[in-house]
Amino acid sequence: MSTVQNHRLVITDFLARARDMFGDKQVIDHVDGTETLRYDYRTYADRVARLASALVAAGVRPGDRVGTLAWNHHRHLELYLAVPLAGAVLHTINLRLEPDEIDYIVDHADDTMIFADPSLEHLLAAVKRRRPSMPIQLIDDGYENLIATHEPLVEPVPRAETDLAALCYTSGTTGAPKGVGYAHRSLYLHTMVAGLADGHAVSERDRALVVVPMFHANAWGVPFAALMTGADLVLPGPHPTPAAIATLIDRHRITYTGMVPTVAADLVAHARSSGLDLSSLRALVLGGSPPPAELIRALDALGVPVFQGWGMTEISPMATFARPPAAADDDLDSRIRYIRKQGRLLPGLQWRLLADDGTDAPHDGMTSGEVLIRGPWVATEYFRDPHPEAFVDGWLRTGDIGVIDDHGYLEIVDRAKDLIKSGGEWISSVALESALLSSPGVVDAAVVAAPHPRWQERPVAYLVGDGIDLDKVRAHLTGSVPRWWMPERFVIVDALPRTSVGKLDKRSLRGRAVEDLADDTALSDPPTSRS
Repeated sequence: MSTVQNHRLVITDFLARARDMFGDKQVIDHVDGTETLRYDYRTYADRVARLASALVAAGVRPGDRVGTLAWNHHRHLELYLAVPLAGAVLHTINLRLEPDEIDYIVDHADDTMIFADPSLEHLLAAVKRRRPSMPIQLIDDGYENLIATHEPLVEPVPRAETDLAALCYTSGTTGAPKGVGYAHRSLYLHTMVAGLADGHAVSERDRALVVVPMFHANAWGVPFAALMTGADLVLPGPHPTPAAIATLIDRHRITYTGMVPTVAADLVAHARSSGLDLSSLRALVLGGSPPPAELIRALDALGVPVFQGWGMTEISPMATFARPPAAADDDLDSRIRYIRKQGRLLPGLQWRLLADDGTDAPHDGMTSGEVLIRGPWVATEYFRDPHPEAFVDGWLRTGDIGVIDDHGYLEIVDRAKDLIKSGGEWISSVALESALLSSPGVVDAAVVAAPHPRWQERPVAYLVGDGIDLDKVRAHLTGSVPRWWMPERFVIVDALPRTSVGKLDKRSLRGRAVEDLADDTALSDPPTSRS
């Protein structure tokens, strides 16, 4: 029998820790790169406790879902802990969705009330029609009045560590958005892992810039990690541009931030043209898609260490971290190879590779399979909509196809739904995109499958870049990928469609590819895999 205390793990403990141990650390707000507010963690804790008291007085009860429709700013950060402090469940709503999509999510979550930025109130038009009596509190002077007129909540509303603390919905790229409910315990453990030296390593020495939207899987958990460890938090406000991000990094000597590779590429371009200094960063974490090697080189030349994280909403979202091994410290090419992989599994999680025949694929760096994951911050089902096909024998089916080498580094080779089957052989859209991104003049690329009358499916490539010479692109691919992988058609576009969280929207591209391929008067016969 254990002789240690069975103390519950609840994220509301982060509030007292931030106040009592890191009371002088700062929360700094911005709009368009201009500082608009600065206060310390003691002030933050007081405002959170007053807001929680206001929620209880308004009739919010334990387990109620409270929605937020807001940008990255201090008031949204206050709601991050005020809602669970009141015993309720924080539901961050994706502000890039259409009003009807937001209405669906709010109805599915059965939100009790919503806090919304005034500039986003129009997105709640459908919600108001469906639920005319549901309170919608604008995050304005009325919000400030709630804080000013209530005394701080003395103690958090009691909750078990297995009770829900937060709720996020997937971006719905393969159907209706699905909810993932995070328990206090799961978020607590996820937050602790964010501080590990071989992970994101968030600590009291950091000044973290939260670029990832706070509606997206709790901004990768960074706000909670900063509050727990005492890192300063810099919040960029609405519509942070690469120019504003570069200015904030330079001005505040930011040490940690994360973003998708497309934003990082624009950040590099602006830093080069403006001369702004990004070298204070000890970690720029990229997620959403593998970063091109040239982007990593460009950031390294600016003095910025780059890492990649991989995960998903169903994993809270952190699963792996691509920190190169110590042996690669003095070899940039070697570091790049490791950074472009998805990295090692974070402690507390387990994984396996499920082969097509249902057996476990070996971790030999060559044999691929679907990545299955389990652990204390991994979903077991979706909120109010189980979808048992996504979960098998206690494992989450990620839908990602990958290989794992004998040192435990994962490399995603494709999404299961994005693999292209041509003439009975598989083509990896991710590997083909990687080869295209290293082609002359190509700055962005996406590859999707289009139906083919003979070969079942063939790849169609969409490219972004100025002055792309397709003959040079084809010549580059000839030496980089199997001949039969050569795209059936290349389409140059101004920009690639992306989802609300910055990922490639391949669903819309697949629809376009059918039309683009049908426009061709002749369909070429690709070489077989044996030629």
